[in-house]
Amino acid sequence: MPYLIDANCFIQPKNQYYGFDFCPGFWDWLEQQNKAGVVFSIDKIATELKRGNDELAKWAKQKNATFFLPLDTHTVSSMAQISAWVNDSNTGFSSPQIEGFLKCADPFLIAYALAHTYTVVTLEVSASNKTGKKSKIKIPDVCKHFNVGCITIFDLLRQEGARLVI
Repeated sequence: MPYLIDANCFIQPKNQYYGFDFCPGFWDWLEQQNKAGVVFSIDKIATELKRGNDELAKWAKQKNATFFLPLDTHTVSSMAQISAWVNDSNTGFSSPQIEGFLKCADPFLIAYALAHTYTVVTLEVSASNKTGKKSKIKIPDVCKHFNVGCITIFDLLRQEGARLVI
């Protein structure tokens, strides 16, 4: 099954544990898996990444529509379903939460995964795992509602047998 990667799975690794300077194998692995038809993201994620002025922005600018997939009519149809659900009064989301969610790439990532049977890869954690009031609509919660697979980048690396060795 193919995977769609969220922006935080590029940004956080670049900033913390898979920096370009000391772990180029992570980035090479992503490119290899993309060429093998396993790992992708969407063009809206690319737009977010390219806004930066760093090595990740440069890396993202070198990728094309075979890595950062363009949205299509199937995705737009799924996006309508996601929008309707988050706007449903039974979800309990506030207007600012809904507006913030629908303005970012997250719902499009989920919509693409829903439309094309991909698994979403994110570092977000379900809001139901936290105590207190929900402050943001989280990718894992929307994925769960729509029966879209959702895993972490570490799960992806393990499931696909990545070996980042010297």
